[in-house]
Amino acid sequence: MEPEVLHDDAPAPVVHHHKPKHIAEKLESYVGIIMVVVAAVLFILVLYAITQTGTGTPSWMK
Repeated sequence: MEPEVLHDDAPAPVVHHHKPKHIAEKLESYVGIIMVVVAAVLFILVLYAITQTGTGTPSWMK
């Protein structure tokens, strides 16, 4: 079995740089988080409205 021979003329490995993400691609990764935050804020606002008015029925529907 012959030992491996290292050649100095071997090409250097190619380094692929990451291309910058477009703004839409950045936002895509946050869509799930944004949806949860918006749902939580809406839920809190609905609870606040119900507790302040004392009922879930708006005054114009009474």
